[in-house]
Amino acid sequence: MSRLRVRHTTGYAYVGDVSASYNEARMLPASSDSQLVLHSHLSITPSSHQHHYVDYWATRVTSFEQLHPHRELTLSAESLVEVRPRYDGGATATWDTLPQLVDRGVALIEATRQTRLTKPPAEVVDRARAIARDAPEPGIAARRISDFLHEEVEYMPGVTGVHTTAGEAWSHRKGVCQDIAHLTLGALRSVGIPARYVSGYLHPKANAALGETIAGESHAWVEWFDGIWRGYDPTNALEIAERHVIVGRGRDYNDVPPLRGVYAGPSSSKLFVRVEITREA
Repeated sequence: MSRLRVRHTTGYAYVGDVSASYNEARMLPASSDSQLVLHSHLSITPSSHQHHYVDYWATRVTSFEQLHPHRELTLSAESLVEVRPRYDGGATATWDTLPQLVDRGVALIEATRQTRLTKPPAEVVDRARAIARDAPEPGIAARRISDFLHEEVEYMPGVTGVHTTAGEAWSHRKGVCQDIAHLTLGALRSVGIPARYVSGYLHPKANAALGETIAGESHAWVEWFDGIWRGYDPTNALEIAERHVIVGRGRDYNDVPPLRGVYAGPSSSKLFVRVEITREA
């Protein structure tokens, strides 16, 4: 078990007065079988009334509006989370039984559908199908497909953006965790393995000392279903363990953006983001 404190500050600086804005934030983790949220709080500047709910994908959402002129919007989320060992056992579906399991649940069916962001290029589909043909069961195929994309796509910030599709990232063979997750989702879904996008945080230093604060960033990885949901980080070729904190799940990034909204005001704005992670136990 590890105990991680995450401080995530983000927002927009505008070139002039914004008269009104309407926003949703997905920045606070929820307790689950693999993590226990001991404390979480979101502060918003300028101050605003907040409405909290859990969306269709079981992600915590804070919605709020600003109806007074402002030139900057700042959100600061702080969470203290105990991350527990994840259970990785259980029955493994076969290629014959997996389709039957998928047909029984809407969530599983949705996790097999491609989106605009995850639709894979033909070359990736061909490679994924070749890997699947040689794999004795879906879980083994999923891991091999994930590792194939880890090896083929170089992690490089600045090449892609939040609207980049899996096909565009593949053409560069470069991207960030979001792009590698989208490619992996598309490849897994193309061979009939349900898969979903996971957003959260990864402590970047495995051997960090207690109390040491590390500059981090939001992170993305995948979960696939082979009888149970299993998580994997294809960007780093890592099993999901005590350094990962889950915030939300969905079909792709569009289901779990940290901050999304509309505003009335100048067309130009600058996004700022800062994440700090401290290991406390």
